[in-house]
Parts: sequence; structure tokens; C-alpha cells
Amino acid sequence: MSGFRPDHPGAEVCVSPNFNPRRGIERPDMIVLHYTGMPTGKGAQARLCDPASEVSSHYLVHEDGHIVQMVRESDRAWHAGKSSWRGQVDINSLSVGIEIVNPGHELGYPDFPKCQIDAVIALCRGIVERHSILPERILAHSDVAPGRKIDPGEKFPWKALACAGVGHFIEPARVRKGPVLAPGAQGQPVEALQSVLALYGYGVEITGIFDQQTQTTVAAFQRHFHPSHVDGVADPATVETLRRLLSLLPRELA
Repeated sequence: MSGFRPDHPGAEVCVSPNFNPRRGIERPDMIVLHYTGMPTGKGAQARLCDPASEVSSHYLVHEDGHIVQMVRESDRAWHAGKSSWRGQVDINSLSVGIEIVNPGHELGYPDFPKCQIDAVIALCRGIVERHSILPERILAHSDVAPGRKIDPGEKFPWKALACAGVGHFIEPARVRKGPVLAPGAQGQPVEALQSVLALYGYGVEITGIFDQQTQTTVAAFQRHFHPSHVDGVADPATVETLRRLLSLLPRELA
């Protein structure tokens, strides 16, 4: 493919060869947000368009807000890897992937510039309008791949997106003293926590044992919805925030 008309007005087109048709779905119903985790945006863009890398995304948003589209929204980009949400495992077929230029945790993890976030918001709003994507289907890479991925991370301003009408977010509950669930805990409270995480969408097995997968899933939830308190321990504030979010989902999903 030599080129295509961008789906997002004003986006630059830089075609990636790394795509294929969506499988079993005609149009996306999710957005997955990532950070690039590379030293420069130029290097990230080159990698996403390199056939040898076998990775891509639909969009790349540079620090200055410049948006590049590499794969048509109608096609399946290769951005999510091994992942799941609400029992569905081919997240690449279900989603539009947006890479946000940021070197990530291993390279200093700076704040996301306001102009970059403004561009992400505008891009997401356009995708939502074109595909009728529900707020709760706008997710972090870390949500769909807990433990394996931690991007876009706890500095990503989900609250700012929600204030602009993008995504599912509430003010996190206030941290307070109370019983906690941590590695080694067992029994009905742990089973209830795992059940609520699974109902929201996370791919956690319900065992009644607070094991490593539960800890990494709790940390993934905190990274998105309680970013000031990311430790993988289910304290009262984390549990309350999770339950409030679940209560706000459409009844057929909760």
C-alpha cells in the first residue's frame, strides 16, 4: 500500500506494512493507549513502520501533538500482543491502537506535555464518534496485559481525558486505614476482589488466593484508576474505587 486517506483530519500518513484484516469483526469497539518506551519519537515511528519489527499501531502522537497514522482504522494493527479483556483475547482485532511518544519508565518517564494530551483527546473523540466506542472500552495497554506491560503508566492523565468526555474514570477514593488484601491472603474476600476485577474486564483467575497474578492485576487497576497508590495491595480505597467504577457500568455489563 503506497498511501491512504487519513481517518483523522489533519493526520500525517506514514504507512506501516505491519497490518492485516480484522478477524471476526468489521469495525473496532475499543481504543488501547500505549507509550512508545523509546528514546525518541522519530525512532519509534521508524520501528512501527519497519517490516522487520512486526509491530505497528494505527496512530502515533508526538510530544508536540503531531499525529501520524500508520494503519487504517478498518485494518488490524499489531500493537497489543498477548492480551485480553472481558474474555476476548484478540485485542488487535477489536481495537484502535494509539502510541504516545514518551520514553517510559526505564528512560526517565517524563510528564506528558499538555499539547500532546490535547491531541490524544481530539484523536480519541474522533475515533469514538466514528465507531461508537463506549467510555469503558478506552483502556491502557497495562489493563489488557497486566504485568507484561505497564504503559502508558501512572503519569498518564486519565482524569483530563475523562473531563473531556473520553474514557471511564472517577475520582479515586481517599486513602484511609482499614483491612487490606495482600499476597498470601486467602478466602472469600480475595475471591470477591478477583470476581469484581473480572467483572470489570481484567483477565484474572478467580482462585480465592491472593497470588502473583492478582497482585499484578491490582497494580494494573491502580495504575489506571488510582495512580497515586500503585503497590498491588488491595487497600480500602482501591476496593471502593473498583466497586464504584463497576456500579457505573451499563447494567448488562456489570
